[in-house]
Amino acid sequence: MTVSAVVDGQRIEWTDKKRYLWIMGAIMPLIPLLIWGAFAATGWSFWWWFGPVILFVIVPLVDLVAGLDPNNPPDELIEALEGDRFYRWVTYAFIPAQIAGFLWGCLVIGNGTFFGIDVHADGVLPGIAENLSVADKVGLATGLGIVAGIGINTAHELGHKKEEHERWFARVALAQTAYGHFFIEHNRGHHVRVATPEDPASGRLGETVWGFMPRTVVGSLKSAWGLEKKRFARLGKSPVSLKNDLVNAWMFTVLLWGFALAAFGWRILPYVVLQAVIGIWLLETVNYLEHYGMKRQKLPSGRYERVNPSHSWNSNNIGTNVLLYHLQRHSDHHANPTRRYQALRDFKDAPVLPTGYAGMIVLTVIPAIWRKVMDERVLAHYDGDVTLANVHPPKKAKYYAKYGAVDAELEEAA
Repeated sequence: MTVSAVVDGQRIEWTDKKRYLWIMGAIMPLIPLLIWGAFAATGWSFWWWFGPVILFVIVPLVDLVAGLDPNNPPDELIEALEGDRFYRWVTYAFIPAQIAGFLWGCLVIGNGTFFGIDVHADGVLPGIAENLSVADKVGLATGLGIVAGIGINTAHELGHKKEEHERWFARVALAQTAYGHFFIEHNRGHHVRVATPEDPASGRLGETVWGFMPRTVVGSLKSAWGLEKKRFARLGKSPVSLKNDLVNAWMFTVLLWGFALAAFGWRILPYVVLQAVIGIWLLETVNYLEHYGMKRQKLPSGRYERVNPSHSWNSNNIGTNVLLYHLQRHSDHHANPTRRYQALRDFKDAPVLPTGYAGMIVLTVIPAIWRKVMDERVLAHYDGDVTLANVHPPKKAKYYAKYGAVDAELEEAA
């Protein structure tokens, strides 16, 4: 479909070549059903572990084969493009598919019992039986976790919007991971502190993803609660209230997990927790790499400079961009947080990752490989001046010595 508008008497037209590819993002929540169907058809236990294959093998291969799409919509058409409701219905469709996929996965992991009723009796639903191994169930839970992580990204897209119902949809999407506080911390915390040493959601040069995880999980939770506590203090009220956005977001988790445990049995709990941990790990790994080593400089006033395209790593790889609703055009997202995904633009002066997020997530797992790929890119971005980067404090002396820099703060203290 072509978007057009008349500007100064001239008609401007632009076609989104990815328009119908965006639907793929809404299909991803059905991974648990795909896994079950493939196993039921073949009997191969390999299929229970197909979720990670999709994200960490197939998507990176698509990124390599499909290449890049650096095309931007004309500025004059952004408003018209954002007004096309097709794109928002794609994100809306994700939510019921996510809940259905989660509950189906719980049914399989729970050995096919629903409120005590044996739904796999007489072979009606092959592939759901009491003889599934723990490894099979862990594999399926991993697939559920991948969907949960993508669900957090869908919540990210919806949670930035001005429409109240979309912000409620974001809370629903976060229920699967019990990560409802992300809705608060990301919008009102991360977007304010991004690419600064104070931000728990910005990765630092020399910091491993494994060291980053506890810092960001604990820091983000504390930040979110602090933000709501301050909001209620201004109102002269207690933050212990259903009107607290953390509390009402977590209530969706209570409802979803409570129903799942009641319907499919308490034995599914370890797998439900596992899939939530995997979803959170995916989200926070993306947070880690999006701003790795990037730092906003302090002005003479003591405040940080405004966020600009140089503070976010970007990518135009088609596969991951379709999967994550243009999240990889991250610089424009920080410049225009409420802008809808289909209208996000590529900035030519923004730092670029060597491949899409899916492939980069794989690299983070082995810190030595990650540092080899990314550290020199960070230094090149700052023309070799490591003092301009956001360096992990425990590694500061090592990095400064390696690149021949002087720590001005230490010299001043001496």
